[in-house]
Amino acid sequence: MDVRDAAGRWDALGSRDSSSRHAVMDLIHQEVMKRIETMGPIPDPQSSSPPALDDSLSSDLSALLAHVLMLSKRCPYEDIRKKCMCLLQKVQDVGVRIPRPVGNGPSRFIPEKEILQVSKLDERIQSIFEDAFAVLGRLDNISLVMGFHPQYLESFLKTQHYLLQMDGPLSLHCRHYMGIMAAARHQCTYLVNLHVNDFLQVGGDPKWLNGLEEAPQKLQALGELNKILAHRPWLLTKEHIERLLKAEEHSWSLAELIHVVVLLTLYHSLASFTFGCGINPDIHTDGGHTFRPPSLSGYCVCDIANGNGTLEDMFGNQQVSELSGEVEVLMEKMKQLQECHDEEEASQEEMATRFEREKTESMLVVTSEDEECVPSRDVSRHFEDPSYGYKDFYRRGEHVPTLRVQDYSWEDHGFSLVNRLYPDFGQLLDEKFQIAYNLTYNTMATHQGVDTSMLRRAIWNYIHCMFGIRYDDYDYGEINQLLDRSFKVYIKTMVRTPEKITKRMYDSFWRQFQHSEKVHVNLLLMEARMQAELLYALRAITRYMT
Repeated sequence: MDVRDAAGRWDALGSRDSSSRHAVMDLIHQEVMKRIETMGPIPDPQSSSPPALDDSLSSDLSALLAHVLMLSKRCPYEDIRKKCMCLLQKVQDVGVRIPRPVGNGPSRFIPEKEILQVSKLDERIQSIFEDAFAVLGRLDNISLVMGFHPQYLESFLKTQHYLLQMDGPLSLHCRHYMGIMAAARHQCTYLVNLHVNDFLQVGGDPKWLNGLEEAPQKLQALGELNKILAHRPWLLTKEHIERLLKAEEHSWSLAELIHVVVLLTLYHSLASFTFGCGINPDIHTDGGHTFRPPSLSGYCVCDIANGNGTLEDMFGNQQVSELSGEVEVLMEKMKQLQECHDEEEASQEEMATRFEREKTESMLVVTSEDEECVPSRDVSRHFEDPSYGYKDFYRRGEHVPTLRVQDYSWEDHGFSLVNRLYPDFGQLLDEKFQIAYNLTYNTMATHQGVDTSMLRRAIWNYIHCMFGIRYDDYDYGEINQLLDRSFKVYIKTMVRTPEKITKRMYDSFWRQFQHSEKVHVNLLLMEARMQAELLYALRAITRYMT
């Protein structure tokens, strides 16, 4: 029973009816033990060398055991977790080596106990996890980290379900292939692997996974759209759209193209979130588990290299006391800016000048871009032109053109276009944008009752500013007041070259804030980036249509 082929038989594990869950667990238990019997005599478990087994049998059993391990850790139902732990123990007792998780939880940046504690304390998030598990048969690490913010997670899962599984212009396997192409542009192996598995699950042709050149011509034609949207969306024109819509037998329809554009922009931005939160491979996937026994010391040097344990974890953060006033300083700046608003407002000319200055300065924020990050063949085969990426145009005598929101905005233009060509989806997307933008608990670190709207708007508008998008009614002078340099470096890297995000960069901004607040920041960055890419794509489509 291949795990992929057996997916239908495992569905009942997501049932809220305990007897249905137990019946499936009995079948899984029987299947695992049957596989072990088929392999023949088990060597002495104390032997230092693993048993020589039939490769195909061993591979099938390993996949099954990895899946059982995932269920023992991630299933939202305690009864199934316990039964899976008992099954793994029984397998180990008969002398078969069992897998164990690699890494410390869903994220390299956030302690596992903080992430998993959320569902134990919040009935709503527990219910959302149960619903997600029923639909997907898994609880992936992205969802677990997003669980800090249940209102957003609910909207995100609903949007994903509609995009990937409900009726729509694109076939199911093409949707997952879009996810692979988009995530690969940022070398996000986590998302690539997730959608490779789902692509095969819904009947996708394995040959397509050998490289973009093996996919149909119609899909290959999306390579240019994918790279421009990911790295320089302001360069997208109606001519790009026309070439896709008028390619004779390889043409896309307008409805299909809207679906494509939404998927590409979603997975470019989700790659940013994945890197920004240090998401680890899911337990049952490659890199998420190992069959090797743990090191004797219980703590391996490689854990430090992988970011699973840090000097801070062992010796405490000695810098916290030095930064004790960070939050208070930021709150005072917000208060002063609010008072300035009440007293006077800058002229339109001055506002325009401040925007251009901030846009130019955003180009000069230095990240680690000079260090070339060469994608592996495993990932780069899914897209064309690996050398094409974001460049600091200002340094080359070029600049990002300005898109004024009053000329083309999501609310007045993009929303209606998406809803017309992909019915009802515009509403879901708008809800997701609104939740991310307006989400607040009125807290900053340990302070309660704080209005954070000014700070959230500064973050959102700074990202859009990097994409050349200008809000006429916003004073861009606020950005330099509220976002310090280390935060700007983090934002720019996360939005432009997220594959270069490190734990040090994550730790270096807002050091006094909770992990849940940093995840909230990453949600803002993800949604602002997606909306920016989408605006340029929808504007190009609108220009083609008119």
